Amino acid sequence: MAITVRLKNKLDNFELDINFKSESRRIGILGASGCGKSMTLKSIAGVQRVDAGYIAIDDTVFFDSAQKINQKPQKRRIGYLFQNYALFPTMTVKQNIMAGLHGSKAENEARAERMIEKFQLKGLEDRVPDQLSGGQQQRTALARIMAYQPNVILLDEPFSALDSFLSDRLQQEMLEMLQGYEGTVILVSHNRDEIYRFSQELLIMEDGKIITQGDTKAVFHSPKTKAAARLTGCKNIADIAYVDEHHFRIPQWGCTIETERELPRNTQAVGYRAHEFVPVWGERQKNCILFELSSMAELPFERKYFIRGKDDTEICWFVQKDQWKILDQKGRPDYIQIRPEELLCLKR
Repeated sequence: MAITVRLKNKLDNFELDINFKSESRRIGILGASGCGKSMTLKSIAGVQRVDAGYIAIDDTVFFDSAQKINQKPQKRRIGYLFQNYALFPTMTVKQNIMAGLHGSKAENEARAERMIEKFQLKGLEDRVPDQLSGGQQQRTALARIMAYQPNVILLDEPFSALDSFLSDRLQQEMLEMLQGYEGTVILVSHNRDEIYRFSQELLIMEDGKIITQGDTKAVFHSPKTKAAARLTGCKNIADIAYVDEHHFRIPQWGCTIETERELPRNTQAVGYRAHEFVPVWGERQKNCILFELSSMAELPFERKYFIRGKDDTEICWFVQKDQWKILDQKGRPDYIQIRPEELLCLKR
């Protein structure tokens, strides 16, 4: 199943300009709040006005401004899971699941019973949403979507209002519930861990545009741009001054880097994950940054060191608990060392 989306839409001072095609069954859209993620989903579902573009699943066209095609939302066979699940508050679990079904009463009830069994809602059929836990509400909303037998499921920040423990548990539940679903699922989130866990293919959005698209693990490993690196969780990003294929300076970090691999000539900046630094005591070695502590935060399982760079730059070094012993024994290092093979080569 292939989904094709080309959208142009202007709303007040914001402009959405999206163009992507994917055959992946699990697609993640990652971006900061306000970048246009939810507007993209609403446009695909048909609940958001679109100025121009084209939306299709395989050969079924939902929207084509050139051909004046604009299918109504209920005809697109798209399931939309909102952040708050959007259950009808006065309806029971069973009534919520049956809402929107167009078969006979017997057919609708039989389908609802199958969904109640599949989504582990047995015994909760007569409860209303206020009588359900967050996980039960999510399962009810998913059961309602699956009863509709959609070709596409859109998940709009479904975990953002939950605490980390509940969010983690419900993410796992949702992955299990969707295992047998053969259609396309698109999850939008500003949480990189949710996206990484869920998606096969990743789209990164910024200011209404897709700036990166590719295999999720590959994009996290090599995000290509400063914006994509930042959104995938890289804490240390700095512009560089190119010297030659194997040397470059990072003025903000006060160091020169020597690499065995050739540095791509179009590299304008580098990123370095906060967990990858190596502590060095004694004399300065290659690829080292002076350890000049600005501040430190100790968390239950991690210490976060914030090191003073040049021009008020702060460099983040995060140390897991299993590495604390050597720091406690030897004290703070004199330098932290960059491993060149872990550097992200970026464009602005």
